[in-house]
Amino acid sequence: PPPGQGWSCRAVLGEGHQRTVRRVAWSPCGSYLASASFDATTCIWKRQEDGFEKGGQWGAAPPPLRNSFAPAVDEEEEYECVSVLNSHTQDVKHVVWHPNQELLASASYDDTVKLYHEEEDDWVCCATLEGHESTVWSVAFDRGGERLASCSDDKTVRVWRRYEPGNEEGVACSGTDPTWKCVCNLSGYHTRTIYDVAWCHLTGALATACGDDAIRVFEENAASDPRQPTFGLTAHNSPGRAVTLHCSASVLRTSVEAEPSRKKRPRVSFSRHMSLMARAVFPVSFLE
Repeated sequence: PPPGQGWSCRAVLGEGHQRTVRRVAWSPCGSYLASASFDATTCIWKRQEDGFEKGGQWGAAPPPLRNSFAPAVDEEEEYECVSVLNSHTQDVKHVVWHPNQELLASASYDDTVKLYHEEEDDWVCCATLEGHESTVWSVAFDRGGERLASCSDDKTVRVWRRYEPGNEEGVACSGTDPTWKCVCNLSGYHTRTIYDVAWCHLTGALATACGDDAIRVFEENAASDPRQPTFGLTAHNSPGRAVTLHCSASVLRTSVEAEPSRKKRPRVSFSRHMSLMARAVFPVSFLE
């Protein structure tokens, strides 16, 4: 059908936040929606089906889409705000779900990353990742969810690894909760704020979007120690770099797919936005 037809607004969730909502993310099971706001809160909304809460099984296939001609469902009955998380002290910039667990990560202007899980019918902060020296703009889990990448205004990307209680490495844990430890700090590659990071679930490559107008792709060195992984820069789209680009341009935005020439290298898509201060690459994602 023509663009715009067959879609309807099912609900307006306007009660949870008091300021601009910057980011939303669906959980893998489709039952939860997380939102991040400038009011320093993270909200978790639970989707209900036919008047009852549809908890669903984590990792199960999402529910089928409703027919656009189905009777309207009252928005108060279809989505319920089950938790308003106030763990951050400043704007929340980004939220992302773990690929197969009830675990949510958020990034904030307060220089930290927070992790949340459900505990006794409520959502609580279960870990705070500290180390960045300025705003954390984005976070991304790897395919298995054992590692988390974060990018910051401090021009670095940090890779955090989860250690369960009783781990062989001897990393201390509190009770039954796992510990997240920074195992890699990618620094010296970026000259301005890193606004976004994406972790390819097919190849394990990392891509960053930076305020210096460039996208960089990093690959983990196969010979490196998993406890202290190292990553090498394998693609860089700044002027003078040899990367094949296929562009589709519009007045307000340029969408780009970068295809490094080596086989099995990941394809990267990104959007370039213009601001009054500088040209910067903001969102970046892998085509999987």
